[in-house]
Amino acid sequence: MVLEAQGDVAPGFEAVADAFVAAFEDSQGMGAALAIRQHGVPVVDLWAGVADARTGATWTHDTISVIFSCTKGLVSLLMARLVRDGRIAYDDPVARYWPEFAGQGRDAITIGDILSHRAGLSAFRDPVTLDEVLDWPAMIRRLETEEPLWEPGTGHSYHALTHGWLAGEVIRRVTGVSVGQHLRDVLADPLGVDAWIGLPESAESRVAHLRAGADLMRSIDAWLGGKDPAVIDWAERAITLGGVFPPELVVDDGAFNDPRVHRAEVPGAGGIASARALATIWSAAIVPTDGMPPILSASTIELATRTRSDGPQVFAPLPPWARWGMGFQLDSAARRLLTPSAFGHDGAGGQVAFADPQTGIGFAFLTNVLEGDRDRRANRIVDALRQIVGPPR
Repeated sequence: MVLEAQGDVAPGFEAVADAFVAAFEDSQGMGAALAIRQHGVPVVDLWAGVADARTGATWTHDTISVIFSCTKGLVSLLMARLVRDGRIAYDDPVARYWPEFAGQGRDAITIGDILSHRAGLSAFRDPVTLDEVLDWPAMIRRLETEEPLWEPGTGHSYHALTHGWLAGEVIRRVTGVSVGQHLRDVLADPLGVDAWIGLPESAESRVAHLRAGADLMRSIDAWLGGKDPAVIDWAERAITLGGVFPPELVVDDGAFNDPRVHRAEVPGAGGIASARALATIWSAAIVPTDGMPPILSASTIELATRTRSDGPQVFAPLPPWARWGMGFQLDSAARRLLTPSAFGHDGAGGQVAFADPQTGIGFAFLTNVLEGDRDRRANRIVDALRQIVGPPR
């Protein structure tokens, strides 16, 4: 049976729609959505497949999904907006806004350090419980007492989950509201889009059910199979927090399929949104969109997208290496974006969302079947889009 995508495609973007449909050949039984805006105007808005393989429910126009580390991109946008408005600076010590953060080698950690994975707080020495993950003050107390795993600023390693609590607490201290509320106040509500850090219970029935694909499980088996059980794998602990989450991040009714996790504010990976919402937000980052002026100025974008972390990581030294600015993931061998000007963030299992100032693009691809290192679904869609709007590499 030939899969048929639902939605709209502007003339000239048919090849992108073809690449979206072709993605379903790589991951049977998945659901997915793709949204693209150019110069603020929707040019692609597509969805297809299965939202919940347990029930056979189809992905619809209002399906929303966990966006994993694409959440970091939203948090980084909120931080960049505060920089734009002069309320913080990337070189400021975190403790200037969060005094309890000082001590045990954390005094000199800057806002730029926490955003670019250079704070030395990528994981906790002692395992975290689910009750703590669901309790914002508990996670903040943890970070206020944790000694960095390396000298801050001297290297980087991916802060897979702690990134969100670190940046989110700065946002709370500066704005007086939680990171999830700030997202609603300044981005989601003004744009009228479905994006949350901390999902309202009323929207839970719309969330796609996630499952780990075969390629992801093979990647994890290979990773874990080569480990020395006597040595702490700090990169794994950054993802699992010592066992709260499995390395694949999903189980049938738990981990990031757990409604309690959906309702909590987990701004390193727990955002929930539609592809349409993410494409709209990333469009609004760079161009007027749906009545909102650009979120960021050209000077703020230039500052926020300077390469801050690149190359081998402290705890994950193998290439290909991702590249980060001030929380924004930049074009690299690990994550090919549309042009070298693009900035955004991908998410576990295949999610990708970004803005591209050179082409005026806001882009988002979401899927509920999580795949591993060999996943090419989003890359092929971006490649097709580049042939239409971007210069050849």
